[in-house]
Amino acid sequence: MKTLILNGSPRKNGDTVSLIEKITEKIAGEYKIVNAYRCNISPCLDCRYCRENNGCVLNDEMQEIYKYIQECDNILIASPLYFSELTGKLLDVGSRLQTYFCARFFRNEEPIIKPKNGAVILVGGGDGRIDTAYSTACTLLHHMNCYNIHKVLYSHNTNERPAVDDENAILGLNSIINFFICGE
Repeated sequence: MKTLILNGSPRKNGDTVSLIEKITEKIAGEYKIVNAYRCNISPCLDCRYCRENNGCVLNDEMQEIYKYIQECDNILIASPLYFSELTGKLLDVGSRLQTYFCARFFRNEEPIIKPKNGAVILVGGGDGRIDTAYSTACTLLHHMNCYNIHKVLYSHNTNERPAVDDENAILGLNSIINFFICGE
């Protein structure tokens, strides 16, 4: 089993990372973590190359991620909430999924054959609104051929309580791990 983890947190020791670490302690098989704030992945430039060609003209770390997306069984998107949305750097990485959109809707090709399980972890203080971020994450997952998506795990009020001390979040992590293993 292979799992791709897209980490949208800029903080190396923040709440989002602490939950990712808990998952990676227990997850079966191989996993790859893409740290959106520390990777060399440019956002989509809307050059329109992928409207007529397979892949992306930008030659950066995303090329390796495209290969892993093809191979993996599970994809996890984990992000703090910034103004009730995924972080900007994670959205930059997500914008590079445009090549899959173009394959489907302009070239009439199926870019990813292997179906995947998906999950979303959102972390934050703020007002607790997660609908926009969750919708965006699900859209990104759909473009990576994840249609079997676990219910969102959200650790709220992290200004008052660290996410690793959130009992519901820890239960949710265990549920995601089981979901990745069993697909249910």
